[in-house]
Amino acid sequence: MNTNQMTRPIRLLAISGSLRRASHSTAVLRSLQPLLPSGTTLELFPLDEIPMYNADLDGEQPPPPVVQLKNAIEHANGLVLCSPEYNYGIPGVLKNAIDWASRPGFASPLKGKPALIMTASPGTAGGVRAQAQIRDALAATLARPLVRQHIAIAGVAARIQDGHLVDKPTLDIIQTGLHELVEEIRWIAARSQQV
Repeated sequence: MNTNQMTRPIRLLAISGSLRRASHSTAVLRSLQPLLPSGTTLELFPLDEIPMYNADLDGEQPPPPVVQLKNAIEHANGLVLCSPEYNYGIPGVLKNAIDWASRPGFASPLKGKPALIMTASPGTAGGVRAQAQIRDALAATLARPLVRQHIAIAGVAARIQDGHLVDKPTLDIIQTGLHELVEEIRWIAARSQQV
């Protein structure tokens, strides 16, 4: 790996699986800036304006919020997702965004995109069932969900203060995941230079 690849800025895009103003998942994502490796930035993309997927609208001129989502994914080096679990599964708002971003099939901005997946729940399982479904949905788009120990934040409400995650052991686990994501991004960049 050459010096340029080691120092090139890394752009991460954060997506929350919840639209709620006081969302725990969004609070987790807003807490990540101090944990980022040097030279890495993170932007939070809200899903509030993304319409329900409709193939009739998925043509030459998709809805402007969808264009913005796809552009944000395209220009990011990697994704960081944090989501709640609704009824043992992936929230509809996140699945809907993945469906839009997955077009055109097998050639979308998600193709080859490394992704760190996290879930957060007030319950004791931390949203692991939703996490498995998110992983499957991303894999279907040819994205690259990180293969690592799950980051499933159980009892998340007690770990949030003033809209930020404050639990140090959890922050440490997430920081390791963020570093692994950046390492994966740099590994992909180095490999593409060798081809």
